Amino acid sequence: MLQPDLTYQLLRNLTSPVVAITSQRNGKENGMISDAAVRASIVPTVPRLSVYIHKFNYSHDMIYETGRFAMHLLHTKQSDIVHRLGFFSGRDQNKLAGIPHHKGKTGVPVLDECFAHFECEVANVMDTGSSTLFLGDVVAVGCGAAAGLEPKGELMTATYFRSNMPAEWRSEYEAKLKDAQTLGEELSRHIEPVVWKMPR
Repeated sequence: MLQPDLTYQLLRNLTSPVVAITSQRNGKENGMISDAAVRASIVPTVPRLSVYIHKFNYSHDMIYETGRFAMHLLHTKQSDIVHRLGFFSGRDQNKLAGIPHHKGKTGVPVLDECFAHFECEVANVMDTGSSTLFLGDVVAVGCGAAAGLEPKGELMTATYFRSNMPAEWRSEYEAKLKDAQTLGEELSRHIEPVVWKMPR
């Protein structure tokens, strides 16, 4: 018999590094935080990655409707980016305001400072109930605005962030996590097959 709390704590060991996902639709930019991203190809000439985006996230429909996003690996000195993009909704404000960024090759926002970034075009999707798994073809890569490909700083992990976030953020973090889990539970038991068609 499953023990939900224990199972969840054990599953936390499977989280990815902390990533910032950016998207753009009809002139509106947005960014969000995820710890559910992985490499999805071992073939150097066919680079792919995947990320789960909850359907209640503002970024979800932006990515689904445009077929484009950028994923940023963050470094350990970017807790402020995690707070800015992960603790607020893009429906209420421009979360990228004040965060240095530029338009990437695909038209999506690319953060000027990060460990590394990957611009992607969606190759396929899978409905998982509370979220959509987006499989992305990597079409451009870099480290912030730098010309080289040398990562900056140490990679931000979910464990690092949870252990080192400022104390004044913790109650807000826990409340938002609980809200997301409640919303996710309502959606998780219904999965629809999806045939992905690239937006025109």
